[in-house]
Amino acid sequence: MAPRTRSSSSVPSSSSAGELCLVTGPGGYIGGRLVPELLDAGYSVRCLARTPAHLRDHPWADRVETVRGDVTDAESLRPALRGVRVAYYLVHSMSSGRDFEETDRLAARTFAAEARAAGVRRIVYLGGLTPAGLPEDQLSPHLRSRAEVGRILLASGVPTTVLRAAVVIGSGSASFEMLRYLTERLPVMVTPSWVGTRVQPIAVRDVLRYLVGSAGMPSDVSRTFDIGGPDVLTYREMMERYARVARLPRRLILPVPMLTPRLSSQWIGLVTPVPAALARPLAESLRYEVVCAEHDIAGHVPDPPGAPLPFDRALTLALQRVREAQVITRWSSAAVPGAPSDPLPTDPDWAGGSLYTDERQRYVAAGREDLWRVVEGIGGENGWYSFPLAWALRGWIDRLSGGVGLRRGRRDAARLRVGDALDFWRVEEIERESMLRLRAEMRLPGLAWLEMYVEHDGDGRSTYRQRALFHPRGLAGQLYWWSVAPFHAVVFGGMARRIAGAAEEFALYGRGTPFRRAGVLASVAVAACPADAGSRLRQ
Repeated sequence: MAPRTRSSSSVPSSSSAGELCLVTGPGGYIGGRLVPELLDAGYSVRCLARTPAHLRDHPWADRVETVRGDVTDAESLRPALRGVRVAYYLVHSMSSGRDFEETDRLAARTFAAEARAAGVRRIVYLGGLTPAGLPEDQLSPHLRSRAEVGRILLASGVPTTVLRAAVVIGSGSASFEMLRYLTERLPVMVTPSWVGTRVQPIAVRDVLRYLVGSAGMPSDVSRTFDIGGPDVLTYREMMERYARVARLPRRLILPVPMLTPRLSSQWIGLVTPVPAALARPLAESLRYEVVCAEHDIAGHVPDPPGAPLPFDRALTLALQRVREAQVITRWSSAAVPGAPSDPLPTDPDWAGGSLYTDERQRYVAAGREDLWRVVEGIGGENGWYSFPLAWALRGWIDRLSGGVGLRRGRRDAARLRVGDALDFWRVEEIERESMLRLRAEMRLPGLAWLEMYVEHDGDGRSTYRQRALFHPRGLAGQLYWWSVAPFHAVVFGGMARRIAGAAEEFALYGRGTPFRRAGVLASVAVAACPADAGSRLRQ
């Protein structure tokens, strides 16, 4: 990781010059956007990350210091908090496992204790807005846990700002993606009863403004603040207004009381890119009326003219970012709960158990740069270059089993960075114009990787090498590998062949010409599974 440097375009203000902020969760949706905002405000930034390599391709990576650590590990927190003035706590356990509340509790207590010991002057936490007057024991587990984390941090002995937001509207946010896909895909909707519940959404740029502004609060301020936009709307009204802003025909919405949060999350998981595991806490929170009880934050972080942004304006800006492919971070930026984290076995005689591989190689009548452009453009709207129906079917199987499926698509249509979600893979490593390694995040009885190599022979010809690896877990993993092995020639063989062909066409027709082969394959994918592949083309 490059050492922290001061950007020449960021001139520290008199109140923030030389002050160091720690950002936890810098690879997440909010954290990844907060870091450049703090830098532009003149702060120095240190990022705490379990996998620092996932941050290296962010445009601000060479302007920050990154340390490896975890909020549940006191030993790793101590060096991370040394010299820090303001510590941003932006981590949550979104898993639906039984012990996620205990994990959140342990993490908050550990962080609070270490922040106090390190002499941190302020903690800033972004939590969830809870309904007024409702006892905590009646809240959903996730809202209850967020409220408890806020209390723990407020009791730390360190002045703490707890910001409570309801629905965050911004390009790539889970709430925005859920709203967007529900409205765009279903002209007639049978919906849960919570579509009639009032909520107070807030634009992500206002959330970031309050987060940055909270760093300068005086030491005698330690409390909770409700933050929201100027509009209080039902979810039904939000969908209707989205349809107007997006210039869609009017939607017919039919609420059905018997849809429970579990059924709602499964329904959301099937219709939107947001998997059921993440949709459930979102759906549970929408059962409650969450409206700001005060706007005291403006006394410490004054609102400029036109802020907070109205709901329709926030939608317009988010849609503009999506259409221009300028989505900085997405909800999928954060790691998927339960996703594998074991290291890739690199030794051919690896002693950790069975390691199955499928290797392919093709000579390509195209330059290295042209071949790499096809490799880096894989997934999302360009598809996977082989047997689209098989990929679509695998995506649906994953969705039905509670996985992420194929609908996460890509954050950027042309360029990948380490840590990006790519359909049901995550980018684990990139060596520009040389190697792309993807780690599987679909539901599997084992661990899987897909590697793609681009090599040059010096005679204007390239070599494409492809390697799929699978480390099975138990008998189920063994049976899985051998059950799908007969299809590898079609899926992986066809993939290597068509990637090579796409690169050759790209080289032949010139760099200003779109991939004709990719377009043909994408069209096949739409025909094979319009509800999945076709939706990705319209993003």
